[in-house]
Amino acid sequence: MNDLIRRALDVNQAYLSLGNEQFDAHGGSFVRNREVPEIRDSNHVTRITASSPAEIDRLLVRVEREFADIPHRAYHIYSDTPPAIEARLALEGYERNDALVMLLEGDLAGEVKDHDIRLVGGEDSWQAYRTLHMAGWIAYREAAGEADPGAAGEAMFRSRRAKSPPMRYWLAHVDGGPTAYLASWEGLDGVGQVEDLYTQPEFRHRGLATALIHHCVADCRSRGAGPVVIVCDPDGTPKQMYAAMGFRPVAIKRSYWKKFGPQRGILS
Repeated sequence: MNDLIRRALDVNQAYLSLGNEQFDAHGGSFVRNREVPEIRDSNHVTRITASSPAEIDRLLVRVEREFADIPHRAYHIYSDTPPAIEARLALEGYERNDALVMLLEGDLAGEVKDHDIRLVGGEDSWQAYRTLHMAGWIAYREAAGEADPGAAGEAMFRSRRAKSPPMRYWLAHVDGGPTAYLASWEGLDGVGQVEDLYTQPEFRHRGLATALIHHCVADCRSRGAGPVVIVCDPDGTPKQMYAAMGFRPVAIKRSYWKKFGPQRGILS
């Protein structure tokens, strides 16, 4: 793995950690937020160095103690993660999830239409963001058979708001009303990240997503970033739009999770 790809993975992990408690213990880096226990991105273990059976046992015991009130266990895997921990998680029935990491190094391609894009700042704009987020989240989770998507959506909103600052959230408006959003962060070591793109279905194919990506990449670079990361579902269609705009696939980030207790942990 070259240095740039490693930095891209580092900035994505740092993004996930924003707004959460972080500490290292027993061969793992813990990310935890008891305010949003349902959210796996806010409650997981990463940067694992435990490799021997005894070290892995000790790490898993510590995880049980630290996440006793969390309804899931989740682990993020990197290229330098000892393979024994991934094998142990697979043996114990953990579900694997993949994320496609894409990186923009040069200029963005594509025609940009003029749209009204505003920074989410005051309480009114945060509530406008929340309304848009909840509508999209509930529709998505209901289609997936989620029993109570509203509660999970509220937790996701709180976890995102906790990242600001330094994360900056942007709303695109049509006829004065918010219809799409995206977030930007200048990141670490010269690598930025844009994340959480959503457009209301009835406003798609109008160039809103393209305008937001251009706006957010420019925001990252105005604050010191050069390359910019975006992470997406490898089974989803947005990856093709990102590739057409100049993002190239550089890595697959793996995670493993298992539900514990009556609630259902969610990834994003």
